[in-house]
Amino acid sequence: MSTPVVHAALNFTLTGRTALVTGAARGIGHAIATALGQAGARVGVCDLDAEAAEAAAARLREAGIEAVGVGADVADEVQVQAMVNQVEALLGGVDILVNNAGIVSTGPLLEVTTAEWNRVMAIDLNSVFFCAKAVLPGMIARQSGRIINIASVAGKRGGGLLGNSCYAAAKGAVIALTKGLAREAGPYAITVNAVSPALTDTEMTSALAPQARAEVLAQMPLGRAGTPRDIAAAVCFLASREAGFVTGEIMDVDGGFMRD
Repeated sequence: MSTPVVHAALNFTLTGRTALVTGAARGIGHAIATALGQAGARVGVCDLDAEAAEAAAARLREAGIEAVGVGADVADEVQVQAMVNQVEALLGGVDILVNNAGIVSTGPLLEVTTAEWNRVMAIDLNSVFFCAKAVLPGMIARQSGRIINIASVAGKRGGGLLGNSCYAAAKGAVIALTKGLAREAGPYAITVNAVSPALTDTEMTSALAPQARAEVLAQMPLGRAGTPRDIAAAVCFLASREAGFVTGEIMDVDGGFMRD
Protein backbone atom coordinates (compact mmCIF):
# COMPACT_ATOMS: atom_id res chain seq x y z
CA MET A 1 0.00 0.00 0.00
CA SER A 2 1.37 3.40 -0.99
CA THR A 3 1.99 5.99 1.68
CA PRO A 4 -0.45 8.91 1.47
CA VAL A 5 1.12 12.21 0.51
CA VAL A 6 0.67 14.81 3.23
CA HIS A 7 0.70 18.34 1.86
CA ALA A 8 1.49 21.43 3.86
CA ALA A 9 -1.49 23.50 4.91
CA LEU A 10 -2.52 26.25 2.53
CA ASN A 11 -0.94 29.57 3.44
CA PHE A 12 -2.70 32.82 2.56
CA THR A 13 -0.70 35.07 4.85
CA LEU A 14 1.15 38.06 3.40
CA THR A 15 3.55 38.67 6.27
CA GLY A 16 6.76 40.35 5.18
CA ARG A 17 5.33 41.67 1.94
CA THR A 18 4.64 45.24 0.86
CA ALA A 19 1.42 46.16 -0.91
CA LEU A 20 0.54 49.38 -2.72
CA VAL A 21 -3.14 50.11 -3.33
CA THR A 22 -4.32 53.07 -5.41
CA GLY A 23 -7.61 54.83 -4.74
CA ALA A 24 -7.39 53.41 -1.24
CA ALA A 25 -8.82 56.17 0.94
CA ARG A 26 -12.38 54.85 0.71
CA GLY A 27 -14.68 52.24 -0.81
CA ILE A 28 -13.27 49.17 -2.52
CA GLY A 29 -9.70 50.45 -2.32
CA HIS A 30 -9.82 50.95 1.42
CA ALA A 31 -11.38 47.51 1.91
CA ILE A 32 -8.56 46.00 -0.15
CA ALA A 33 -5.86 47.87 1.78
CA THR A 34 -7.44 46.77 5.07
CA ALA A 35 -7.72 43.12 4.04
CA LEU A 36 -4.14 42.97 2.76
CA GLY A 37 -2.94 44.52 6.00
CA GLN A 38 -4.97 42.09 8.09
CA ALA A 39 -3.29 39.29 6.14
CA GLY A 40 0.07 40.62 7.29
CA ALA A 41 1.21 42.95 4.53
CA ARG A 42 2.70 46.39 4.99
CA VAL A 43 0.42 48.74 3.05
CA GLY A 44 0.96 51.89 1.04
CA VAL A 45 -2.39 53.70 0.91
CA CYS A 46 -2.46 55.91 -2.17
CA ASP A 47 -5.13 58.43 -3.08
CA LEU A 48 -5.47 61.68 -4.99
CA ASP A 49 -6.55 63.25 -1.70
CA ALA A 50 -3.36 63.16 0.38
CA GLU A 51 -5.16 63.98 3.65
CA ALA A 52 -7.70 61.22 3.08
CA ALA A 53 -4.88 58.78 2.24
CA GLU A 54 -3.09 59.59 5.50
CA ALA A 55 -6.34 59.36 7.49
CA ALA A 56 -7.04 55.92 5.98
CA ALA A 57 -3.49 54.81 6.73
CA ALA A 58 -3.89 56.06 10.32
CA ARG A 59 -6.97 53.87 10.74
CA LEU A 60 -4.93 50.88 9.59
CA ARG A 61 -2.13 51.72 12.01
CA GLU A 62 -4.67 51.91 14.84
CA ALA A 63 -5.60 48.34 13.92
CA GLY A 64 -1.98 47.24 14.21
CA ILE A 65 -1.17 47.34 10.50
CA GLU A 66 2.04 48.95 9.26
CA ALA A 67 0.79 51.54 6.76
CA VAL A 68 1.68 54.86 5.17
CA GLY A 69 -0.55 57.30 3.32
CA VAL A 70 0.66 58.83 0.07
CA GLY A 71 -1.04 61.46 -2.04
CA ALA A 72 -0.60 61.16 -5.80
CA ASP A 73 -2.43 61.72 -9.05
CA VAL A 74 -2.08 58.32 -10.68
CA ALA A 75 -2.85 59.86 -14.08
CA ASP A 76 0.52 61.64 -13.83
CA GLU A 77 3.52 59.39 -14.53
CA VAL A 78 5.94 61.60 -12.59
CA GLN A 79 3.73 61.53 -9.49
CA VAL A 80 3.30 57.76 -9.81
CA GLN A 81 7.05 57.20 -9.78
CA ALA A 82 7.42 59.50 -6.79
CA MET A 83 4.63 57.58 -5.02
CA VAL A 84 6.32 54.24 -5.61
CA ASN A 85 9.69 55.64 -4.51
CA GLN A 86 8.16 56.95 -1.27
CA VAL A 87 6.38 53.69 -0.44
CA GLU A 88 9.49 51.64 -1.15
CA ALA A 89 11.66 53.94 0.95
CA LEU A 90 9.29 53.60 3.93
CA LEU A 91 8.01 50.03 3.60
CA GLY A 92 10.34 48.17 1.24
CA GLY A 93 10.04 47.03 -2.36
CA VAL A 94 6.49 46.71 -3.64
CA ASP A 95 5.55 43.02 -3.83
CA ILE A 96 1.83 43.55 -4.48
CA LEU A 97 0.37 46.30 -6.65
CA VAL A 98 -3.38 46.79 -6.72
CA ASN A 99 -4.52 49.22 -9.43
CA ASN A 100 -7.88 50.24 -8.01
CA ALA A 101 -8.12 53.99 -8.68
CA GLY A 102 -10.86 54.81 -11.15
CA ILE A 103 -13.87 56.91 -12.01
CA VAL A 104 -17.20 55.96 -13.59
CA SER A 105 -18.55 57.85 -16.58
CA THR A 106 -22.22 57.55 -17.50
CA GLY A 107 -24.44 58.88 -20.25
CA PRO A 108 -24.63 58.39 -24.02
CA LEU A 109 -21.50 58.67 -26.15
CA LEU A 110 -22.86 61.68 -28.03
CA GLU A 111 -22.87 63.60 -24.76
CA VAL A 112 -19.33 62.65 -23.77
CA THR A 113 -16.86 65.48 -24.30
CA THR A 114 -13.31 64.90 -25.45
CA ALA A 115 -12.12 66.19 -22.09
CA GLU A 116 -14.28 63.65 -20.23
CA TRP A 117 -13.09 60.83 -22.50
CA ASN A 118 -9.45 61.77 -21.87
CA ARG A 119 -10.01 62.02 -18.11
CA VAL A 120 -11.57 58.56 -17.90
CA MET A 121 -8.78 57.04 -19.97
CA ALA A 122 -6.12 58.82 -17.92
CA ILE A 123 -7.45 57.65 -14.55
CA ASP A 124 -8.89 54.24 -15.41
CA LEU A 125 -6.32 53.05 -17.97
CA ASN A 126 -3.16 55.15 -18.11
CA SER A 127 -2.71 54.85 -14.35
CA VAL A 128 -2.52 51.05 -14.65
CA PHE A 129 0.26 51.40 -17.22
CA PHE A 130 2.14 53.98 -15.15
CA CYS A 131 1.92 52.05 -11.88
CA ALA A 132 2.86 48.70 -13.41
CA LYS A 133 5.81 50.28 -15.20
CA ALA A 134 7.01 51.83 -11.94
CA VAL A 135 6.96 48.63 -9.86
CA LEU A 136 8.03 46.08 -12.48
CA PRO A 137 11.80 46.71 -12.36
CA GLY A 138 11.90 45.87 -8.66
CA MET A 139 9.67 42.83 -9.10
CA ILE A 140 11.83 41.58 -11.96
CA ALA A 141 14.97 42.02 -9.86
CA ARG A 142 13.38 40.00 -7.04
CA GLN A 143 11.87 37.45 -9.47
CA SER A 144 8.56 37.77 -7.67
CA GLY A 145 5.46 39.94 -7.65
CA ARG A 146 1.71 40.30 -7.90
CA ILE A 147 -0.10 42.89 -10.00
CA ILE A 148 -3.88 42.97 -9.58
CA ASN A 149 -6.00 45.33 -11.63
CA ILE A 150 -9.58 46.25 -10.79
CA ALA A 151 -11.54 46.02 -14.04
CA SER A 152 -15.33 45.85 -14.43
CA VAL A 153 -18.01 43.73 -16.04
CA ALA A 154 -18.62 46.85 -18.16
CA GLY A 155 -15.33 46.07 -19.89
CA LYS A 156 -16.81 42.77 -21.05
CA ARG A 157 -20.42 43.75 -21.72
CA GLY A 158 -19.90 47.23 -23.11
CA GLY A 159 -21.22 49.49 -20.40
CA GLY A 160 -24.97 49.71 -19.94
CA LEU A 161 -26.25 50.78 -16.54
CA LEU A 162 -22.84 50.21 -14.96
CA GLY A 163 -21.12 52.85 -17.10
CA ASN A 164 -21.17 54.20 -20.62
CA SER A 165 -19.12 53.24 -23.67
CA CYS A 166 -16.27 55.49 -22.55
CA TYR A 167 -15.96 53.70 -19.20
CA ALA A 168 -16.41 50.31 -20.86
CA ALA A 169 -13.62 51.07 -23.33
CA ALA A 170 -11.23 51.97 -20.52
CA LYS A 171 -12.03 48.85 -18.51
CA GLY A 172 -11.92 46.66 -21.62
CA ALA A 173 -8.44 47.98 -22.26
CA VAL A 174 -7.47 47.20 -18.66
CA ILE A 175 -8.56 43.61 -19.28
CA ALA A 176 -6.46 43.40 -22.46
CA LEU A 177 -3.47 45.00 -20.72
CA THR A 178 -3.79 42.49 -17.89
CA LYS A 179 -3.63 39.56 -20.30
CA GLY A 180 -0.74 41.02 -22.28
CA LEU A 181 1.32 41.92 -19.23
CA ALA A 182 0.75 38.47 -17.76
CA ARG A 183 2.63 37.04 -20.76
CA GLU A 184 5.46 39.55 -20.41
CA ALA A 185 5.88 39.19 -16.66
CA GLY A 186 5.40 35.43 -16.39
CA PRO A 187 9.05 34.52 -17.07
CA TYR A 188 10.01 36.52 -13.96
CA ALA A 189 7.53 34.68 -11.70
CA ILE A 190 5.29 37.76 -11.60
CA THR A 191 1.57 37.15 -11.92
CA VAL A 192 -0.84 39.70 -13.39
CA ASN A 193 -4.58 39.29 -12.90
CA ALA A 194 -7.74 41.39 -12.75
CA VAL A 195 -10.84 41.36 -10.61
CA SER A 196 -13.99 42.34 -12.48
CA PRO A 197 -16.81 43.52 -10.18
CA ALA A 198 -20.43 44.14 -11.10
CA LEU A 199 -22.56 46.55 -9.06
CA THR A 200 -20.83 47.07 -5.72
CA ASP A 201 -22.15 49.21 -2.88
CA THR A 202 -19.78 52.17 -2.57
CA GLU A 203 -20.00 55.93 -2.40
CA MET A 204 -19.38 55.99 -6.16
CA THR A 205 -22.43 53.84 -6.96
CA SER A 206 -24.76 55.39 -4.36
CA ALA A 207 -26.11 57.88 -6.92
CA LEU A 208 -27.58 55.08 -9.07
CA ALA A 209 -31.34 55.60 -9.37
CA PRO A 210 -33.45 52.99 -7.52
CA GLN A 211 -35.06 51.76 -10.74
CA ALA A 212 -31.70 51.35 -12.44
CA ARG A 213 -30.33 49.55 -9.40
CA ALA A 214 -33.28 47.17 -9.38
CA GLU A 215 -32.75 46.43 -13.06
CA VAL A 216 -29.13 45.46 -12.43
CA LEU A 217 -29.97 43.33 -9.38
CA ALA A 218 -32.60 41.48 -11.42
CA GLN A 219 -29.76 40.20 -13.61
CA MET A 220 -27.76 38.88 -10.64
CA PRO A 221 -28.67 35.36 -9.47
CA LEU A 222 -27.52 36.15 -5.93
CA GLY A 223 -29.95 39.05 -5.89
CA ARG A 224 -27.72 41.56 -4.15
CA ALA A 225 -25.01 44.07 -4.89
CA GLY A 226 -21.45 43.24 -4.01
CA THR A 227 -19.65 44.70 -1.03
CA PRO A 228 -16.11 46.10 -0.94
CA ARG A 229 -15.20 43.10 1.24
CA ASP A 230 -16.27 40.73 -1.55
CA ILE A 231 -13.79 42.37 -3.91
CA ALA A 232 -11.07 42.53 -1.26
CA ALA A 233 -11.36 38.79 -0.61
CA ALA A 234 -10.67 38.01 -4.27
CA VAL A 235 -7.71 40.38 -4.30
CA CYS A 236 -6.24 38.74 -1.20
CA PHE A 237 -6.38 35.34 -2.86
CA LEU A 238 -4.67 36.61 -6.01
CA ALA A 239 -2.03 38.35 -3.88
CA SER A 240 -1.22 35.20 -1.94
CA ARG A 241 1.45 32.63 -2.61
CA GLU A 242 -1.28 30.07 -3.21
CA ALA A 243 -2.29 31.91 -6.40
CA GLY A 244 1.17 31.48 -7.89
CA PHE A 245 -0.16 29.42 -10.81
CA VAL A 246 -2.91 31.90 -11.69
CA THR A 247 -2.04 34.62 -14.19
CA GLY A 248 -3.81 36.43 -17.00
CA GLU A 249 -7.09 35.65 -15.26
CA ILE A 250 -10.05 38.04 -15.28
CA MET A 251 -11.97 37.01 -12.18
CA ASP A 252 -15.63 38.04 -12.22
CA VAL A 253 -16.82 38.87 -8.70
CA ASP A 254 -20.33 39.75 -9.71
CA GLY A 255 -23.04 37.70 -8.03
CA GLY A 256 -23.47 35.71 -11.26
CA PHE A 257 -24.10 38.79 -13.44
CA MET A 258 -21.82 37.43 -16.21
CA ARG A 259 -23.26 33.91 -16.07
CA ASP A 260 -24.10 34.00 -19.79
